[in-house]
Amino acid sequence: MLSSGLTWSALVTTLELSLGTLAICILLGTPLALALASARPRVANLLMAFVMLPLWTSILVRTYGWLVLLRRDGLINATLTGSGLTAEPLPLVYNFTGTLIGMVHYMLPLFLLPVYAAMRDIDANLIRAAASMGATLGQTIRTVILPLSAGGIFSGSIIVFIYTLGFFITPAVLGGGKVNPLSTRIERTLSTFQDWGSASVLGILLLVVMALIGVMFLSARRLLTRDGASHA
Repeated sequence: MLSSGLTWSALVTTLELSLGTLAICILLGTPLALALASARPRVANLLMAFVMLPLWTSILVRTYGWLVLLRRDGLINATLTGSGLTAEPLPLVYNFTGTLIGMVHYMLPLFLLPVYAAMRDIDANLIRAAASMGATLGQTIRTVILPLSAGGIFSGSIIVFIYTLGFFITPAVLGGGKVNPLSTRIERTLSTFQDWGSASVLGILLLVVMALIGVMFLSARRLLTRDGASHA
């Protein structure tokens, strides 16, 4: 199995999906968490309810919902072509793009929760002190908010990256057989060839990759914490 090009191709696809999902979650989730932490409690609770809504819906329902929205005759392409923004429907499903959209939709709330908790616990007096010293909003975010919420961002990143390594339903439906991470390859090895030995090897490979990446994340966090303490 390890000498097969299909195995390494599936591993690369798995890492690409996980890294892509993580990058988009960081870009979208960090500003959203900051907005939630800055809002009034009632507004923040209402927005959080909308953010958490995907977690209250079955992943299969969400995935097929995206399939309806992203297909060539779906709502998104109909809107784009109807408004004249595109001359023809965009290939938004049965490819890497559609799979990535579905995975981000599922993982964004899981990334947002620890980041929001970390930002909400920041002492408001520190932000006022930065403003009183002449710091702009961007400087305050860069030098006060982001360093103090780094633990939440790091925890959210671990959750997203490790969780997405084993995604199956979203790549299987939105990938349309063209996006084949390790989880999909394991399922096909069992359903098509009934090869339990090869499937077990792939499962162990996925488990080892998850363990190695988890150790790397924790080691990096320990180093960053040690550097921060030494600078302090």
